[in-house]
Amino acid sequence: MAPAGDREGYWGPTTSTLDWCEENYAVTWYIAEFWNTVSNLIMILPPIFGAMQSVRSGLEKRYIASYLALTVVGMGSWCFHMTLKYEMQLLDELPMIYSCCIFVYCMFECFKTKNSVNYHLLFTLVLFSLIVTIVYLKVKEPIFHQVMYGMLVFTLVVRSIYIVTWVYPWLRGLGYTSLGVFLLGFLLWNIDNIFCDSLRNFRKKLPPVIGVTTQFHAWWHILTGLGSYLHILFSLYTRTLYLRYRPKVKFLFGIWPVILFEPLRKQ
Repeated sequence: MAPAGDREGYWGPTTSTLDWCEENYAVTWYIAEFWNTVSNLIMILPPIFGAMQSVRSGLEKRYIASYLALTVVGMGSWCFHMTLKYEMQLLDELPMIYSCCIFVYCMFECFKTKNSVNYHLLFTLVLFSLIVTIVYLKVKEPIFHQVMYGMLVFTLVVRSIYIVTWVYPWLRGLGYTSLGVFLLGFLLWNIDNIFCDSLRNFRKKLPPVIGVTTQFHAWWHILTGLGSYLHILFSLYTRTLYLRYRPKVKFLFGIWPVILFEPLRKQ
């Protein structure tokens, strides 16, 4: 997607099937797309904290897996944008499919008994992941991956709307905030792809500090990372409500949302 003429750096020629709009090796010789790389921190550090908190609270393992899956996506994306190598691209894109499958499982198991396992749904999602992996390794077509990922996201959106419409309407704020942040990121992702030449030319006319704000693929990472994190909170909030806990969303240091809860006291 990036125009030709980007410089080479530490990792050598680009072998990935995608090259985004950020100028390659413009900031440092060691990182191909600097801003697209460091923006992944939002998908790495907060979910690690969430996973640790889930372990301490004794939550079901699927929510620990959700947090860790988001971290794996962030780490894979970091490696991809740092190197622009095809192997690292797979490390970014395939975990996106796997993590969404975990999210789908959690959302459709919110209203089941504690620690239950839906083997039919689990088998279906594992089979879907396996088929997508095999086909994508064969065709190497990014659009195929994007369509498959979009199907999973659409499934999550429909399920979330059902929950906030018919089950827990008071969770609309959290549910729609998660969706809205993700969709804003998707909008910026498309702008970055469609208007890449114009963005690059516009960037040259701006001071570097201001030009950084036009790195819309980096904003896609930040917004979808936050949106995915909020979705996990929404799913976890729904689940703990059903299990008769008392969940609350608090803001760590007044900035970052976390979920805190305690079991109902026995009478």
